[in-house]
Amino acid sequence: MIGYVTLGTNDRERGAKFYDAVCAELDVGRMMETEQFIAWGAPGGGAGIGLTFPFDGQPASVGNGVMVALEAKDRAQVDRIYAVALAHGGTDEGAPGERWPGFYAAYFRDPDGNKLNAFLMEQPD
Repeated sequence: MIGYVTLGTNDRERGAKFYDAVCAELDVGRMMETEQFIAWGAPGGGAGIGLTFPFDGQPASVGNGVMVALEAKDRAQVDRIYAVALAHGGTDEGAPGERWPGFYAAYFRDPDGNKLNAFLMEQPD
């Protein structure tokens, strides 16, 4: 249903390094790029993510209550995405762990303060 999401940035190159690293762990790379924005994903694949200077020319700001969730293939990948995010300028919003039966997730913010998580939804025991 969701084709892609975009997040604002005030420093495209700093943000690009963060998303290049996180998206590499998800086995996707850049699929579109202009001086205004970069989009990561796979054409015809799942939802992509874009990083953009706001089109209205105003500074980017963080949406209160907005979060992008990145689906992982297993718990180890959740752990790796979280570690990669923090190693590339992200900040901790909740270390990897089981939040409730069948839901394993890690929460972090990108260098601009946008909130993301990596998660795995499993069948509870």
